[in-house]
Amino acid sequence: MMGATRPADKPDHALSQSRPVLVVAGPTVSGKSALAVALAERFGGTVINADSLQVYRELAILTARPGSSLVARAPHRLYGVLSAAEACSAARWRDMALAEIAASQQAGKLPIVTGGTGLYLESLLKGIAPVPEIPRELRERARSLLDVIGAPALHQKLAVRDPAMAARISANDGQRLTRAWEVLEATGRSLADFQQTVSAPGIAAIAIQLMPPREDLYAAADARFAAMMAQGALEEARGIRSLGLGPNLPAMKALGLKELIAHLDGEMSLDRAVALAQQATRNYAKRQLTWFRHRSPALAGDRGLVLNEQYSERLDAKIFSFICQFLLTDSLPKD
Repeated sequence: MMGATRPADKPDHALSQSRPVLVVAGPTVSGKSALAVALAERFGGTVINADSLQVYRELAILTARPGSSLVARAPHRLYGVLSAAEACSAARWRDMALAEIAASQQAGKLPIVTGGTGLYLESLLKGIAPVPEIPRELRERARSLLDVIGAPALHQKLAVRDPAMAARISANDGQRLTRAWEVLEATGRSLADFQQTVSAPGIAAIAIQLMPPREDLYAAADARFAAMMAQGALEEARGIRSLGLGPNLPAMKALGLKELIAHLDGEMSLDRAVALAQQATRNYAKRQLTWFRHRSPALAGDRGLVLNEQYSERLDAKIFSFICQFLLTDSLPKD
């Protein structure tokens, strides 16, 4: 079954800190899913999702969740495990991911964490601030405020009440601004206070980072959204629209969903909706490239390999050789 897994919320603390975890990271349409499966086949692994939208079961097409041909080749976890009516945070995902990593290790398999949500990967590898659970109504109020006044204005409001966090966050980074604002509203304390006590989980990560040229990503993004439309993306959007979900839920931020719903509501032509969705995807790919380039150059230091191209099978020998430097060769499956 697609993405079969336990939607665990608490990690199994039998996680081994000495056994390696593979991380496959990079922007959208860079080939992460195919590479993760190739690695799982070569090294006997389990693919664990680190995409913040692929966790939602109603978003199989619009999030480019791995299809049946890939899923049949290796175990996949944390794909389609939550309802779109739920809000998955980095902290919740991290707990689920740690549980799946431990389960994979206990089953004698190599955990392969893959996705393009930098915040999720960073929370796994570098730890996460022990922020109390934020009430849903405060999270929704913060997202509504962002929608109403925009990121620059929210940045100005944050600077008045929490100058330390405002100095750390770009005036255009709506996601991080919203997080800082909701924490301030809920606790009366700056998120910076909590971030001083981050503790890392001690994972021994080996990271492969795909960083294709921007123009290659743009072309691939346009082609993939066209393919999504052929696969039924409009019907998927129609189904989500029928659920009547709040616009501030994370699932409603799926690329192309807003534009297709606008078309279904009679606000624009289908051609216009597709063009805007493709533009949104290109913009997202650009932001991801910037994040990975500046926030996490190789994710794992000297245990990280950056490839400035999209994944193809001709890269396998180079990637497998790099990984073998950090694995005991006598424990690898024999061809």
